Amino acid sequence: MKPDAPESTRKAQIDALLLKLPGVSARKINGLDAYFVSDRMFACISGHGIGLRLPVATATELQFSRDNVVPFQPGGIASSREWIQIDRAEAAEYEKDLPLFQVSLEFVKAARTR
Repeated sequence: MKPDAPESTRKAQIDALLLKLPGVSARKINGLDAYFVSDRMFACISGHGIGLRLPVATATELQFSRDNVVPFQPGGIASSREWIQIDRAEAAEYEKDLPLFQVSLEFVKAARTR
């Protein structure tokens, strides 16, 4: 999948979408641009996609029902079953996933610290 724009433009488009959600902040973690709510990461940019933390059942269902959803593997390292990655060629297309970002945000906000 070929990115539609330089990484800085792509990140700016994703920032514009996610940072307008209540309580969301952004910072780098392990070299990745990540998005937090209540000081917990709920999404991050990796490769040509965005990793998203969701309930396991939702994450599993999305991997089987959508062809642009894959397991989240930043740097080739598998993460937990709660994490998926949504790949889109055009960063502006993530607007279509806004309901999923909101589910992720609420899931992470409600999760107990481990």
